[in-house]
Amino acid sequence: MRRFGAPGAVPAMARNLHYQHQRFALTLFQNIPEPELELSMNRMTRTALATMATLAGLGAAPVAVHAEEAPATAFNIGVFTEYRYRGISQSRLQPALQGGIDYTNPNGFYVGTWASTIKWIKDAGKIAGANAGSTDFEWDFYGGYKFEVAKDVTLDLGGLYYLYAGNKLANIGAVNANTFELYAAVSMGAFTGKYSLSTTNLFGVPNSKGSGYLDLTYNADLGDGWSLAPHYGRQDIRHNGIGSYNDFALTLGKDFGKGLSASAALLGTDAKSGVYVSPSGKNLGRSTVVLGVKYTF
Repeated sequence: MRRFGAPGAVPAMARNLHYQHQRFALTLFQNIPEPELELSMNRMTRTALATMATLAGLGAAPVAVHAEEAPATAFNIGVFTEYRYRGISQSRLQPALQGGIDYTNPNGFYVGTWASTIKWIKDAGKIAGANAGSTDFEWDFYGGYKFEVAKDVTLDLGGLYYLYAGNKLANIGAVNANTFELYAAVSMGAFTGKYSLSTTNLFGVPNSKGSGYLDLTYNADLGDGWSLAPHYGRQDIRHNGIGSYNDFALTLGKDFGKGLSASAALLGTDAKSGVYVSPSGKNLGRSTVVLGVKYTF
């Protein structure tokens, strides 16, 4: 269910194409009104709801996706050269250790948890010259329901909570970094379109409730355990348009069998210069290649 290492990861590297959570440097902790952005967000929300309504009216009663005949629990652990989420580095361009647990029921319901090492909260404090908390990891909790609405068409509805235990971003003029998002994803064959909407402020950015992320990904099966996944994403931050941007990724994955898989992701963003930066001024959204290995058992 949760993503690994870099956005655009293929199913062998992540169960549900969650593209990794950008965290915002001090320059984002500004309240910049943008009525145009709010209008765009409203339009995107209406479009997502209209798509869901259309699928629901295709005539077939919802049928849960039965990937297993019995409830299944899976554990995973991975190491990556960098933790990128929605194109932005969460680990200051350095390696990250990640792992999670997933439970899937044949009736279509699922829950899970996932964690990764991070550096962005401490870095925000360094930039501001204040204590933003000693949080060294991100801990996520999620759950949802996935079902068929027509032949080869599935709908996935759920929620995702991002926990940053002990964060003190309020000390640097931001708000609590903990975030909750609702999401809806439609999969048609190898293509998946997903929209996530924050019901809280987004990752510590003040007055950003209602921010959204659009994720479009195509997973091509190349055979013999190989896959290729191009990805496009759009992050809109409500009332803080300076942080809004597009991200891109192309991920090559290899499933070696017996739970072992690997990936190489070429990715980048068009984020504004100086917005997402490390304490030393490095661009956290610059183009790069992220390598990773994961073991599922």
